[in-house]
Amino acid sequence: MPITEAELDAARVAWGDALIEIAKAYEEGGITSAREVAGGVLDAAYGYNMGPVLFKPTLSGGEKTFRPTRKGGLSYFVGHDDDYPKDGGFGIKGWRHVTSETSASFIEGDVAMWMGWVIMTDKDGNVTKVDKSFGYKKDAEGTLRIVLHHSSLPFAG
Repeated sequence: MPITEAELDAARVAWGDALIEIAKAYEEGGITSAREVAGGVLDAAYGYNMGPVLFKPTLSGGEKTFRPTRKGGLSYFVGHDDDYPKDGGFGIKGWRHVTSETSASFIEGDVAMWMGWVIMTDKDGNVTKVDKSFGYKKDAEGTLRIVLHHSSLPFAG
């Protein structure tokens, strides 16, 4: 069944809601709780069960820039992993509101790509806007999975 624009919208809303859920889990239950919630998010939304995910987080660099494995993705969201010592835990930064603005999307059957901005507000009212691209594929059960996630800070030229 082909992916629809409505499914792309719902996937971005779910991703933003999950980011907030990870932040709140950390505040209420510490790193163990955040890791549990983030692991559930990765299993529900990302395609690590289908193969490597082409994940380039906003704040990553060097040898560990890309996160094709679930372990690398989890570390980016919650940190506290000796294999990724530079990860500060992007998901545990007190996020409270997430929205997105679409630049463009492309849908071809069970594969879709989206590009635009994601705007995140933390509990202190600080706003972070990132350039983001998501690639999705429907799995055998018809669940939309993130198979590409590229994020960067806007060019400041």
